[in-house]
Amino acid sequence: MHPAAYPALRMISWGDENRSMDGPTSRRFKPPLPVCLLACLSGGVLCLPLHAQETQRTPETQQTTPSKAPKPDMPTAKERDVSWRTLPQNFLRDQKEIWLFPRELGKGRHWLPVVGVAGATAILIAADPHDTPYFRRTGSFKGFNDVFSGPITASGIALVPVAFLVGGHLHKDSYAQKTALLAGEAYANSAVVEIALKVATRRLRPSDIPPTGNFSDTFFDSHKSVTGANTSFPSGHTMSAFAVATVFAHRYRRHRWVPWVAYGAAAAVGFSRVTLQSHFPSDVFLGAALGYSISKFVVLRPR
Repeated sequence: MHPAAYPALRMISWGDENRSMDGPTSRRFKPPLPVCLLACLSGGVLCLPLHAQETQRTPETQQTTPSKAPKPDMPTAKERDVSWRTLPQNFLRDQKEIWLFPRELGKGRHWLPVVGVAGATAILIAADPHDTPYFRRTGSFKGFNDVFSGPITASGIALVPVAFLVGGHLHKDSYAQKTALLAGEAYANSAVVEIALKVATRRLRPSDIPPTGNFSDTFFDSHKSVTGANTSFPSGHTMSAFAVATVFAHRYRRHRWVPWVAYGAAAAVGFSRVTLQSHFPSDVFLGAALGYSISKFVVLRPR
């Protein structure tokens, strides 16, 4: 072979390697949970170009007449519009739907998911006395707990919508701003439900019980706060994490990695609440189910 052909072969080989790195295998890479949370915390800055990427015009869309071209900052048929002006009204309507949900059950609707969540929660409550003592006594998760402490995860959950709101304003990205408002709306709705359930159940936290104590009789025994702020059932961190994650996973679902990052970070938050002994596994499960449901079926429900 002529020596002049070698550089061309090297260029072809380099191109093949680059294409293999961009192939389907790399897109299916799932980062570990700590990386998920760090990516979620920095998502407000890194994900701002997402909407711009979604709205770039392809050769096919360039041929579409302006009157028929979709407007990227308008809600789709399955989403309602949101703004600072409509946010209080939307929140009140959400609360009405949430607390009148038993009326829907009375009409014979939604029984299957409700029974499924209630049954799974009951099973986990029965298992709590058997699995919680392990986490109460072990020190294996000290490093994990240092990274996913309560203040850090609470700050991270609030930081992501705030970063999208500020970044969307700076970049004139109305889609990012509306996503942040929807996430804040979901966060507020979940907080109200969390407080109401904690006041009603007054469950002890695992950390309130001695390592060799009784983990079976835990409901209606906590009297630390009138507001139920220091009680266990359900997990407020997990509920708000899944409420915010569901909004971002839905709004940026065209990017396949976004749901993985959003729900991976929320799952890491939920698991940390168990390892920190702030909640029982049943608290975390119900918090995740409620947070997801509030966002998916109330905040993002077709209007």
